[in-house]
Amino acid sequence: MSDQSPPANQPASSSGFSIPSATNTETLANTRASSSRTPRQLRLRQRDLLKIYAWYRVAISLVLLGLFISGISRGSVGTLFPALYLNTAISYSILNIAWLMFLYPSGFRTSPRRIGSILGCDILAFLLLIQASGGLDSGIGYLLLTTCAVGSLLLDRRMSAFLAAIASMAVIGQQVLNTLSGRGDTQDIVSAGSLGILLFTCVTVLQYLSIHIQLANEKAEQQRRQAARLQRLTQQIVAQMRTGVMVLNASGEPELINRAARQLLGPKQLQDRGLEGDLLMHLVELRHQPGKTSGIVQGDPGSEIRATVTALNGDTSDSSLVFLEDNRKLTQQAQQLKLASLGRLTGSIAHEVRNPLSAINHAAELLAESESISGEDRQLTEIIGRHSQRVNQIIENVMQLSRRKAPQTGMQDLLQWTTTFLEEYRRETNHQYEITLTCPDSPVHARFDPNQMAQVATNLCNNAVRHSHQALGRSAAEIAIRFNPSRECAQLDFIDLGDGVTEEHKDKIFEPFFTTAATGAGLGLYIARELCESNQANLYYCRDPKNRSCFRIDFASTEQIF
Repeated sequence: MSDQSPPANQPASSSGFSIPSATNTETLANTRASSSRTPRQLRLRQRDLLKIYAWYRVAISLVLLGLFISGISRGSVGTLFPALYLNTAISYSILNIAWLMFLYPSGFRTSPRRIGSILGCDILAFLLLIQASGGLDSGIGYLLLTTCAVGSLLLDRRMSAFLAAIASMAVIGQQVLNTLSGRGDTQDIVSAGSLGILLFTCVTVLQYLSIHIQLANEKAEQQRRQAARLQRLTQQIVAQMRTGVMVLNASGEPELINRAARQLLGPKQLQDRGLEGDLLMHLVELRHQPGKTSGIVQGDPGSEIRATVTALNGDTSDSSLVFLEDNRKLTQQAQQLKLASLGRLTGSIAHEVRNPLSAINHAAELLAESESISGEDRQLTEIIGRHSQRVNQIIENVMQLSRRKAPQTGMQDLLQWTTTFLEEYRRETNHQYEITLTCPDSPVHARFDPNQMAQVATNLCNNAVRHSHQALGRSAAEIAIRFNPSRECAQLDFIDLGDGVTEEHKDKIFEPFFTTAATGAGLGLYIARELCESNQANLYYCRDPKNRSCFRIDFASTEQIF
């Protein structure tokens, strides 16, 4: 069966928390966006400066016009040519207001050529106002400093230097003409020269500072992008970890919690205002109890969680870092390590026992064919044959464990796969079992090896119908498909109508060679759990919502990597 996309009821891949292809694509997109962020920010700063200067031009033009009309600065401005000053001030005010109205709808976006033109108009207007006021004594000439300074920030180096040169030459030339015409003296030429030097100095200093500020901003932007990239990588790593991670503040409210922690704790432990009271109290005790940083806490019903609490280094807010692990899986891993060497030993023993057992069974068959054997001896040969087959089945199971192949996992539609499995199961067993199938309206997907999972399902179905027959006299069972939103995983339940597993046997049913039946090797559930573990699934015993005996398979989240 080919891979299929996750359904709508399962979490989709997200930026940093899921499938590698989506993650790489988004990371590349973010990197490209970040690489173009510096020019964009520079354009935003230029638009802000242009906006301020546009309002400044309107304000300064109205101030210059108001000074002349009100007569406050009488004798300082417009003393030589009042009509020229008034006409220039009115025209300059109208021009500035029109320029502001032109830029405002576009968000102050414009071309460098238009900026150079408007700065040229400012220089021309100030030269006319200086001439109408009788020279540089009016102080209007110093307004050219602002114009040239803005030009050095909004235009490139050559254009801003050109504007400063034009303004300096025009002011000096204007004062030379006034001196030659008798309306000024040589001191005005010296003042004009000093103003020109001041204009060039201002432009040069601002260009120098602007370049260094731009370099500093680019370096800060690179560091910011690097920090953002590291933050995204950290978030993706924490989100993909199969170990639950939480950061709790002093009041017990989760500041950070990854997907694995939510799946382990479940909705009952994660409340709107923080953690459930008993769980929070236990975590606080673990942190403040000297010499002990880990302990067992209760999470989602039917699960045990080992919590490890440590204080965050260098943190002054009394926050705690909590690692959560499924204690059942840790116990299984420890048991697997203990059984690894035993498995190799039993595999060798099984291989050695197989040949003598075959000889014993063959000898019993030959003895049963003898004409001189009595009826009682013939029954003894049947007992030998029957138990030889039982021992041979045990050997086959042990050899199967040692020859187990790596799973070939793929995305499966649980409803479609279970329906096909039940058809094959009924056809192979030749029994009319009453096995019902329940499933939600929306499709549920899981990733597993269909052949290995069919072996697990066969064993669980056999158990379910056998226990139902022992309790009710009829072979009935139920298979339920569901999606657990709290753990964000698909679940497959095998429910029987029997009395269930007793409390004293719950911790032993998955151990090898443990059985409560008169017949059987006691390896069925052990092999089923081993196959589930190899498919990144978890098989355990529980009670379903109707309090019926149930063996449940929790499949891995579709976003986990195999």
